[in-house]
Amino acid sequence: MKLMTIASGSSGNSTFVGTDKTSLLLDTGISLKGINNGLLNADLSVKDIDAIFITHEHIDHIKSLGVIARKYDIPIYATYGTIDGILTTRSLGQFDYNLLKPIKNDSTTIIGDIVVNTCPISHDANDPVCYNFLSNGKKVSVATDMGVYDNMTIDFLSESDAAVIETNHDIRMLEAGPYPYPVKKRIMGDRGHLCNEDGAKLIRDILSDHIKYIALGHLSDKNNYAELAFETVKNELEDNPFSDDVRDFGLCVAPRYEAGELIEI
Repeated sequence: MKLMTIASGSSGNSTFVGTDKTSLLLDTGISLKGINNGLLNADLSVKDIDAIFITHEHIDHIKSLGVIARKYDIPIYATYGTIDGILTTRSLGQFDYNLLKPIKNDSTTIIGDIVVNTCPISHDANDPVCYNFLSNGKKVSVATDMGVYDNMTIDFLSESDAAVIETNHDIRMLEAGPYPYPVKKRIMGDRGHLCNEDGAKLIRDILSDHIKYIALGHLSDKNNYAELAFETVKNELEDNPFSDDVRDFGLCVAPRYEAGELIEI
C-alpha cells in the first residue's frame, strides 16, 4: 500500500492512499492545484482518483470538494451527518449531489482492492470519523481532529503498518497564545483536538513491532512546532517494548503546506 500526506495542518488537509490498482483521496481541504501538485509525487493527478473519502465537513477538510466534483466524476463517500454539512457549505457552490455516497460511521466500503473502514471520533462536527485502509495484508490509518480517544479508537487503529495521528497543539503555547478564550476552550475540549501529549499517548497505545511509519498530523500553525511535537512523541515512546530507536517506526511530522514522503508498505 502507498500513503502520502498532501497537506496536514489547521489550514488544510488532504491525504493520498493507494495501491498499484486503486487511488483514493482522503479529504480535500486545500486547493485543487495544491492537491494536484502533491499527487505529482505519486505520478498521479486528481483525474486518476477512484474515490474520495471525507472525515468531516469543516472547511479545512472540504475546501476544494465542490471544484473537484464539478470537474471530475469521482464518487465522494462521507457519513450522513457529514453529507448534511457539505450540502449546507455555501462556499462549495453547486455540484452533482449524486456523487455523494452516504456511509455509516462504523461502515466498511470496498473500492477496487482497498477495504475502507470508518470509526466515529469525538470532534465538534456533525458525524466525524477516522479511517483505516486495508489491502494485501497491510493496514494504513489516518486519525486526526478529535478531542479525546477511547478503547474503541485504539482497537480500530491497532495493528496499523502506517498511521497519521494528530498532535495538534502544545497546551502551554495554546494557553498563552492569541486565540480568544472560547476558541482555546473548544480546542482543549473533548470535541476539539489532541494535544502533543495525548497524541503521543495514543501512538504508544497502538504501537507494534511491525508499524513502519508514523506521521504526526494536523499541527496548528499558531500553537505548535514540528520539533516540539516530534520530541514530545519521541519522549513518550522511550522504553517502549518494541524498539529503542524511533527511526524504526518511521516517526516524522507531516508537512503543513506541502506533500510528505510517498511511502510504500
